[in-house]
Amino acid sequence: MSERRLLPQRRAAETFAVEWGGMTGKFAVTLGFYENGDLGEIFISGGKSGEQVEAIARDAAVILSMALQFGAKLETITAAVTRDSQGAPSSIIGAVLDELKRRSDEGGD
Repeated sequence: MSERRLLPQRRAAETFAVEWGGMTGKFAVTLGFYENGDLGEIFISGGKSGEQVEAIARDAAVILSMALQFGAKLETITAAVTRDSQGAPSSIIGAVLDELKRRSDEGGD
């Protein structure tokens, strides 16, 4: 297992919104970056406070952030998440990963 790469106390961040699951309202996604521009953390909030989907999204973002900090590749994680028969993400984390890939492909991140 590789060693965890800690983020600096002050770091660049970016926030955007993602829709998923036909829910009313969007999920807010905040990204935190290492000094070299590598993605190191993801926060997801959305849904009503106290709802299960909000807790699941928050916890999934924590696990995803930890995976990134231990060296997991975003592409590997994106390929591993559950998808429906049309290839659409089955969870909010999949929707966030797809949006990150779209932004990366467009050159914005």
